[in-house]
Amino acid sequence: MPIGKFLERLFQLVPVLLGVSVIVFLMMALTPGDPVDIMIGDQQISEAEEQILRRDLGLDQPLIQRFATFLGNAATGNFGLSFYHRRPVIDVIAERLPATIELSLVALLLALVTAIPLGVLAAVKKNTIFDRLATVGSLLGVSLPGFWFGILLLMLFAVHLQILPVSGRIGFTSEVSPITHFLLIDTLLHGRPDAFLDALSHIILPALTLGLPMTAILMRVTRTSMLEVMRQDYVTFAEAKGLSRKRILFRHALKNALIPTVSVAAIETGSLLGGNMIVETVFGWPGLGRLVVESIFVRNYPLVQAAVLFYAVTYVLLNFVADLLYTLLNPRVKL
Repeated sequence: MPIGKFLERLFQLVPVLLGVSVIVFLMMALTPGDPVDIMIGDQQISEAEEQILRRDLGLDQPLIQRFATFLGNAATGNFGLSFYHRRPVIDVIAERLPATIELSLVALLLALVTAIPLGVLAAVKKNTIFDRLATVGSLLGVSLPGFWFGILLLMLFAVHLQILPVSGRIGFTSEVSPITHFLLIDTLLHGRPDAFLDALSHIILPALTLGLPMTAILMRVTRTSMLEVMRQDYVTFAEAKGLSRKRILFRHALKNALIPTVSVAAIETGSLLGGNMIVETVFGWPGLGRLVVESIFVRNYPLVQAAVLFYAVTYVLLNFVADLLYTLLNPRVKL
């Protein structure tokens, strides 16, 4: 890909991010409720003390000035202080981000190892009972609300069967000192297989809930792409040469059928990050999504704005990566 075309496409992301920044800022600014009143609560303070607090938080400035300050600080990676935590926003987000990334990666892995084989089998066994069941399952996976499915899993495996924990990342007795801040990796680095199994048991249910819609989408994409590839001339020619069905599927058809699957998976990874708010809240997962929900309730403007902007940047960049992957896997497509 020419470097000029790459830079041109990269610069096109700037207006998108600027638009997201405007929308996020205005939505938080126009949301009913005063963060100062929420912070004060039932405490009795004078009007002068309230004005001092409002000035310290920057809420005494006009809306335009607050937005200009927000953009200027965001450009340098400074999102100010969290109203609730009284600490730099970037530090608070950094503490919660590893839990969200770990959950998203496990959900992505579960989706890929499940969706691709099911999609291939559904294409190979077209119009059979398996294909119809896979189609119905994919429709259900897309249609079921995440919070409802998560609650069902909790009721079955955590409440009734009591084989999986209800919430959290790891049990109190299995905690280990952080190295990478990814518990599944840290427990292995510490040589604690018992702690690894404990962390794995905590992440299974939220990962299943988060990865279900992605599994359904990727399975349908893989099936459709596989059926289209199987009708291509080079597959017919390979069959005419007498190649085995297995070799045709895995050496020729699958390689090309996975091109759209890889692209869609890159895009859906951004959806995993953005869709984890409800899942993390249902399962008490101490990640960024749950932190955003908590911050919305207390009108913690700087943290919500920074977190949503992070989600937007991640999603836009993953879409950009998906475009790049598609052009690399299929050179006939140009940006």
